[in-house]
Amino acid sequence: MAVTFPSTAVGGERWSRRASAAAPDYTAGIQAASGKWQPATVAAETNYQQGVTAAVARKAFSAGVNKAGDAKWVQRATQLGPARFSQGVTVAQPAYEAGVQPIWAKAAATVLPTRGPRRAEGNYQRAVEMAKAFAKAAG
Repeated sequence: MAVTFPSTAVGGERWSRRASAAAPDYTAGIQAASGKWQPATVAAETNYQQGVTAAVARKAFSAGVNKAGDAKWVQRATQLGPARFSQGVTVAQPAYEAGVQPIWAKAAATVLPTRGPRRAEGNYQRAVEMAKAFAKAAG
């Protein structure tokens, strides 16, 4: 007797509805892993390296890009990207501020050469000095 499956549309709708309702389980799983994630992830570094090396050897990155194609990338990026980007930026603002604060503080202490007339060659040195200051401050 042949195995029967629902249509992919029915299966997709079920998956979407049930997976969307699982957000509390997702959150609970993350909270339960707190304190375990970091050491387990660090311990898996060799596995990560081996996996990445194997993926590079079989050219998995370009194979995946070619399989998806430009049209899928554009569709998914325009459907999902704007909301995720906005949400991510909002959530990341405190971390961004904390991360740039010491860099900006060190760069702000930079003494620049005197500014010359518009488009003067010496003005480019000001940009070079700021680039060096930011690079040094960032480590």
